[in-house]
Amino acid sequence: MDAVCSHRRKTREVIVGSVVVGGASPVSIQSMTTTDTHDAKKTLAQAQDLFSAGADIVRVTLPDKAALSAFSKIANEAAGPIVADIHFDASLALAALESPAAAIRINPGNIGDNDIVDAIFVAAKKSNKAVRIGVNAGSLEKDIAEEPNTSLSQKLAKSAKRFSCRAEALGFTNYVVSAKVHSVKETISANRELAKTLPEVPLHLGVTEAGDAIQGTVKNAVALSTLLREGIGDTLRISLTEDPCLEVEAARALLASLELRMLGPEFITCPTCGRTKVDLITLAKEARARFSRLKKPLSIALMGCAVNGPGEAKAADIGVAFGDGYAAIFQAGRIVERVRAEEALDALEKRIDAI
Repeated sequence: MDAVCSHRRKTREVIVGSVVVGGASPVSIQSMTTTDTHDAKKTLAQAQDLFSAGADIVRVTLPDKAALSAFSKIANEAAGPIVADIHFDASLALAALESPAAAIRINPGNIGDNDIVDAIFVAAKKSNKAVRIGVNAGSLEKDIAEEPNTSLSQKLAKSAKRFSCRAEALGFTNYVVSAKVHSVKETISANRELAKTLPEVPLHLGVTEAGDAIQGTVKNAVALSTLLREGIGDTLRISLTEDPCLEVEAARALLASLELRMLGPEFITCPTCGRTKVDLITLAKEARARFSRLKKPLSIALMGCAVNGPGEAKAADIGVAFGDGYAAIFQAGRIVERVRAEEALDALEKRIDAI
């Protein structure tokens, strides 16, 4: 079940294949393949894994003309909308707009001059495809980058506004804007500025070059949760130097914790203590592997103490509390079954399947 923040900015809708970004639609989750696009089989398999994990939109790099055939196969056969990621070569952007891609992402700072950008917007309008205007701190236009007495967030917003105005002048409105930087503080400031500067345009959120699973998740969680709680943001990617499926899992957890979207189960696990008689850390990892891709918005508890477990996690829909050699399965705070500890996850799975 999806829930939408009641105070979110009211932007216009942008159509990305089967996904609506902005308007009253839920905040959508994005990720990006890490495979060589020339290898269509491997890249398609990873894209499918991302969609299965809960991604709504998947981006695939289009590095050169030799990859066009493979990219088209990927976009044509994928389970959801594929976005072509384009840098430096505008001809690739134009070619992608003629492919089965649902959208393209361009970086205005490196794609070419104004005439080239205009040609891309005209082609996108003609093909009824979406565009993400992806402004990056590391590739701002020279005149903006060298402006004195202007903050980075203001420079990012100014760049985005410049290209937004070009799109609007051509009658093209099916676009999303993003401003990416590795700093949490600047990410928040830039998107607040964009929300004021481009009030009708859907925003794609993310901290770029954020780091590994720990640092990257923390940086994204701080920046994105701040913005989402202010009603800013319509689609997001949690960029990590990890398996991209972990990006999707982290995004799902973030949106669920903010009660914006419940796409699967929430796991409630205790930190363990001297009373714990089982390897709860390993059991929690196994439970996540078993249940994380469920489409049911359940709260699942795994507690290391059978004495206090059901009480501490009484708000959970279902859970297990471990004792010394045994485990108590409980639902809504009430014990419904006792099993041997080694049978606990199997018993839990049967009851979850029955819900």
